[in-house]
Parts: sequence; C-alpha cells; structure tokens
Amino acid sequence: MTEQDLRHILSRNIKRYRSYRGLSQAELAEKLDISIPFLSDLENGKKWVSPRTLAKISDVFNLEAYELLRPEPGMPDNSINVIEKYSDELQVLLAKTIITLRDHYISILVKK
Repeated sequence: MTEQDLRHILSRNIKRYRSYRGLSQAELAEKLDISIPFLSDLENGKKWVSPRTLAKISDVFNLEAYELLRPEPGMPDNSINVIEKYSDELQVLLAKTIITLRDHYISILVKK
C-alpha cells in the first residue's frame, strides 16, 4: 500500500464520518482547530495529517485512529445512517421481540 492509497482511504473516511455526524467542513475544521482549506485538502487527498491532527480527528469522531485508515467500512453508508437514525426505535423493537419470544417459550413450558 502506498502513501497515496492511505491518503485516499483517510480522505474518504474523514468525509464519511463527517457526513455521519452531520458536520459541515467549517464545523469540523473549528473542532479540529485547522483551516477549512486544509480540511478540504485532507478530504481531497492532497494533504497528509500529523499524528496530532489524526488523534484530534479520531477524538471528534469517537474512533480509534486506525479506524480512519481502514480501506473499507464495516457497513455501507446508508446502513449506518439508518441504524443511527432509528437507533432508539430499533432498541424498543428488539426488546419487544425478546419479550415476545420469552413469553412464547414460557407458554410452551407451561403447557407441558
């Protein structure tokens, strides 16, 4: 893997995670204490980050730094957005499903 490959991976991931968090370039640049043009260059693979800036980015996104250098995300972008958007509803549905399964299992045991 070349430095250019790493720049490309990092740039895509910064864009992806910034989008997940609903941050503009200006908002993220402010949180990182860097200029908007520098962030734009990072997102376009034109610049590289210092270890300090990489650590700041990972802190803002609540990630480990190595996750920003992963070539492929664990799930497609739209899947993650749906999960984040409906997280509370998914937890409620999961809890209801578990309760239903438990009740069904108990009713089977009671019949025996």
